[in-house]
Amino acid sequence: MSDALTVHVNREALHSLSVPDDFEASDSFDVVLVNHGESTHVHLHLDDALSEQAAVDAPNHHVEGDSERRVRVTRTGDGTARGNLKLVTAYGATTRYVDVRLTEPVTTDDGVEVGEELTKPQPRTEGNGNAGKLPLGPLLAASGVAVGLAVGAAAVFESAVAAVVVIALALVALGVLVLIGRHGADG
Repeated sequence: MSDALTVHVNREALHSLSVPDDFEASDSFDVVLVNHGESTHVHLHLDDALSEQAAVDAPNHHVEGDSERRVRVTRTGDGTARGNLKLVTAYGATTRYVDVRLTEPVTTDDGVEVGEELTKPQPRTEGNGNAGKLPLGPLLAASGVAVGLAVGAAAVFESAVAAVVVIALALVALGVLVLIGRHGADG
């Protein structure tokens, strides 16, 4: 089973279509429009039987000259179907049909195998419990300096309200530093 149905456009003559007689797929697939000549429009249509199990992303496609364009046919059901894919160029002057057979989708078990040793909790290594944590002494010293600077700034501005605000901010900063010191890298 192929994942792409190749259609040759303008290979033998202007607006010619070369298609395989039949095509089989078990999942979504691409119709590859290979243009060997001038730019052209190609119309794709699934008959009623195929439309129950699949859909064309868009029916009309402009294919630039000497280029390739992929058109997605998406499976919308999981049953089987057999029908015709109709391809048209030159406003209906050239029409070809491909007998398309959609089979049951292949189901795979995408589960991940987990080794037996990974299903059990891993033992923790014993330590002092402070690995990755900052020592509390330097944090307290830094916060003391911050409070001292705050009090000094309040004295310079000679305002009781400013002093209260600065001290409150310094205490909040002290609390944050203490929390950081206690939780460290455990965050």
